[in-house]
Amino acid sequence: MDISVTFGDEEVAAQAEEAVRKLVEDGVPRALTAGDPALWGPEAEEEAKIRLGWLNLPASSRELLPQITALAERVRADGLEHVVLAGMGGSSLAPEVICATFDVPLTVLDTTDPGQVRRALDDRLDRTVLVVASKSGATIETDAHLRVYERAFREAGIDPAGRVVVVTDPGSPLERTATEAGYTVVLADPAVGGRYSALSAFGLVPSALAGAEVSRLLDEAEQARATLSADDGPGLALGAAIGAAALSGRDKLLLDDSLSPINGLPDWAEQLVAESTGKHGKGILPVVGIDPTGAADEFVAGIDTDGDVEVRGPLGAQFLIWEYATAVAGRLLGINPFDQPNVAESKENTARILAGAGQGPLPTGVPALVDGPVEVYGEIPEHVKDLPGVLTALLEGIPAHGYLSIGAFLDREAAFDVPVPEDASFEVITDIWAAHDPASLQGLLSIRTDRPVTFGWGPRYLHSTGQYHKGGPRNGVFLQITGAVDDDLEVPGRPYTLGRLELAQALGDLDALRERGRPVLRLHLTDREAGVRHLLTAAREV
Repeated sequence: MDISVTFGDEEVAAQAEEAVRKLVEDGVPRALTAGDPALWGPEAEEEAKIRLGWLNLPASSRELLPQITALAERVRADGLEHVVLAGMGGSSLAPEVICATFDVPLTVLDTTDPGQVRRALDDRLDRTVLVVASKSGATIETDAHLRVYERAFREAGIDPAGRVVVVTDPGSPLERTATEAGYTVVLADPAVGGRYSALSAFGLVPSALAGAEVSRLLDEAEQARATLSADDGPGLALGAAIGAAALSGRDKLLLDDSLSPINGLPDWAEQLVAESTGKHGKGILPVVGIDPTGAADEFVAGIDTDGDVEVRGPLGAQFLIWEYATAVAGRLLGINPFDQPNVAESKENTARILAGAGQGPLPTGVPALVDGPVEVYGEIPEHVKDLPGVLTALLEGIPAHGYLSIGAFLDREAAFDVPVPEDASFEVITDIWAAHDPASLQGLLSIRTDRPVTFGWGPRYLHSTGQYHKGGPRNGVFLQITGAVDDDLEVPGRPYTLGRLELAQALGDLDALRERGRPVLRLHLTDREAGVRHLLTAAREV
């Protein structure tokens, strides 16, 4: 099994070598492998004491395998072939990568968009098992998903007790309510933070139910674990390279997996790196989905492919190596890689907005400009009169060494529902989907600037890069996209619908960014399909 980190750039290699020398001199490899919580300074020590369980997961998670295997066999025996995962951040990103890599189907609900949730509800409900995953047991999105599914099961004459599996920490509110409801409960290791939980119950349970060979992941991770304490270990080398590059000004980490048999690892690494390092005005910004521009502040990490640093290894090993490397990079940057001090801001704002509005309209404000099916909210230059002008001004406003972040609170699967001709070629189908996919905006704008452009689906990104956007370096420019809801979905027992919650989450994050002086615009699509087409057309005219 090839587990290695190699360098494709002499300067990067020299910087990493010097950083490794200092880390070894300070005894970091062995101290970190032993779980020393003092490695990140006295202010981080209390948090680190309860967040280093991920180091032992390749071994400790094996204790879960008999329970997981029995559960998977029961699910298959009951004919439940549609596995739906309701989870956010670390509870969904790792299973998504695992199942995509093992090529087994998993429906991930890390959204409050009613259209996307309704699509999952309408898909084989009679053969669906719902995995509800929440470390805290109080995640607002997963609470909504559970309530919606409980009602749907009951209305279909199905007892939810035989269809719901809960993964949570011991003692969480979700554990108590799940036990009372008769749901199957799998308890996770409480000494593991969400973004470090890939090899815990949060990563293994939904993946195993979907058909992935999770014991293989643990075998791969165990082999990687054996290299961690070595002075030339791959995790140490990767962390040294990323951290040293950031300290030298190359703090935009471009993640490339274009030639890798692992499917989607950059999306998982994005959360791990951004949420772990983006705080106190410091941080490393992961960039997924665009090619490097050659800018002086870019650093390319290739996963099974060329880059400034190349990381090779199977998926289980990659999980552990990147987690170890992120902890090492945190030490080099002088930050605590295990807390997320700014994540709660948007959540609190959402709750405040919902409570303040009561049953009335949410405080969306008045648009500064309307261009067809797109309303523009925020401050724009007086000379700007149309959407291409808005986008041009946005790009021109990105500071040196800065970036543009796009966050779309929309249905991330809607483009694939667009009808295509039966005899259409793959290229034609791809073009049709791209013309209806908000994520295409990232590529269209990235070729019109030499600065990185990131894209995230809301509220998914609030549990990922959202920490970096608010706590990291103050050099981001933000574009938020929301859309009208034509067919909303009630959340039983809550005073809001999914669509109302989705918009409140967008407005809550908007407030959090503005409160911190981040420049941000919101584009609201009064007709989603027409609005996306109009927006992408405008981007081509920039």
